[in-house]
Amino acid sequence: MNSAVPAPRVIAVVGPTAAGKSDLGAALARHLGGEVINADSMQLYRGMDIGTAKLPPAERQGVPHRLLDIWDVTQAASVAEYQRLARKEIDRLLAEGRTPVLVGGSGLYVRGAIDALEFPGTDPVVRARLEQELAERGSGPLHARLAVADPRAATAILPSNGRRIVRALEVIEITGRPFTANLPEADSDGGAVYDTVQIGVDVARPELDERIARRVDRMWEAGLVDEVRRLEEAGLREGRTASRALGYQQVLALLAGEYGEEAARAETVRATKRFARRQDSWFRRDARVHWLSGAAERLGELQGHALTLVERAVTA
Repeated sequence: MNSAVPAPRVIAVVGPTAAGKSDLGAALARHLGGEVINADSMQLYRGMDIGTAKLPPAERQGVPHRLLDIWDVTQAASVAEYQRLARKEIDRLLAEGRTPVLVGGSGLYVRGAIDALEFPGTDPVVRARLEQELAERGSGPLHARLAVADPRAATAILPSNGRRIVRALEVIEITGRPFTANLPEADSDGGAVYDTVQIGVDVARPELDERIARRVDRMWEAGLVDEVRRLEEAGLREGRTASRALGYQQVLALLAGEYGEEAARAETVRATKRFARRQDSWFRRDARVHWLSGAAERLGELQGHALTLVERAVTA
């Protein structure tokens, strides 16, 4: 490529759930003649549409969206596999002189796509042994073991999150190193693979909480319970990753008689608010993220500010 012509850059639109990333990402890709690459770990799953707030085709502004609906709900998520797929899409678009626009709130997935990170593999024998122990003894004893082997990981992972505890112990056993030594810090630069402009969509917590509550109401009205019921028939309950998705986990509990409907709905709101805070904290620690207001009264200005930021970065 002629060095006098600015190379197309990667754009990443990040931030907490319900901040308005999807619409902004599609608008940027449309304006720049690019494509959206999904960076939401749960939107990778086929059929998980309502509960993940996946943009319907009619709302994608005519922009191709990649890495949506590629995994069955029974498949365990793999950030290493996502990294391979995302970089394939990014490289294709850059080779065509077009702009890849990563959109999503899964922080490690975004980092895996744009930064020089390597993720430990898996060992089916070790994983099976740990999962059997989890099934027989529960997550408490495994979390206690993790606290001895890697106190930082035990602090970051909830004692009830059996899936992540198993993964941490698996990595420790495979690599002989603490789990946290194998993963990046949110505020560390692992060495950028792509020249990336990261745009964070900033919404004050009270407004974001209201948006989350309204979004959950809309999901229920749109048929989330029926969606989960259909996915349960397709194996959702057995899926180690998909079954823990926000909303889906709570509706599965509802269908199992563990919650009433209002309790399931309220717990979905509470869990989503907690998750949004963790997302915000993750992205705030990365100094490369440029934050723009996504407040309701500023939505009309958001796209313009984002385009100005991108154009300034490209010509800098």
